Amino acid sequence: MKLPVYLYGHPVLRNVSKEVKPDYPGLDGLLEGMWATMYESEGVGLAAPQIGRNDRIVVIDADPVKETFPECAGRKFVLINPEIEVLGGDPVSRGEGCLSLPGLSEDVKRVEHILLRWQDENFEAHEEEICGFLARIVQHECDHLEGKLYIDHVGGIRKQLIKNKLNNIATGRIRCDYPVKYGPKARR
Repeated sequence: MKLPVYLYGHPVLRNVSKEVKPDYPGLDGLLEGMWATMYESEGVGLAAPQIGRNDRIVVIDADPVKETFPECAGRKFVLINPEIEVLGGDPVSRGEGCLSLPGLSEDVKRVEHILLRWQDENFEAHEEEICGFLARIVQHECDHLEGKLYIDHVGGIRKQLIKNKLNNIATGRIRCDYPVKYGPKARR
């Protein structure tokens, strides 16, 4: 079941998500819907806030970008209650986009070497060092769980330059190829 993606301007995207417990009701169905939504929207990651749920759940399938970023080959996983520890290195600037900010792409500086701790869909604990573009994807999606968007990492001047585009998203003056849910300021 495909779910609507909540767009910039919706308050759910700015809330800090809560921890998920093993007795979480309907987890399998929720994950099924998240995968379907991510694939339908042609994303490589999706966090629960993007479908209106402030729960610490992320799905990632980085395999589609493996030609450009080999570290992403075969990397498909569910992250429940993920935690990130920065392991070092200078931040690298690369373009990022987001299903909740359709039509936008901005350069964002992020470190590319992290330690990721998480639980999978069976609540088994994992820990892994992750590098390169895969680390960027993980950080981007985990930011959603903290109520942050990639544009929060963009400098003030650049934010001013994209202000009208952000306003168009927030007020519903954009079109998407996937089902969406607009925020309260949308005129739809």
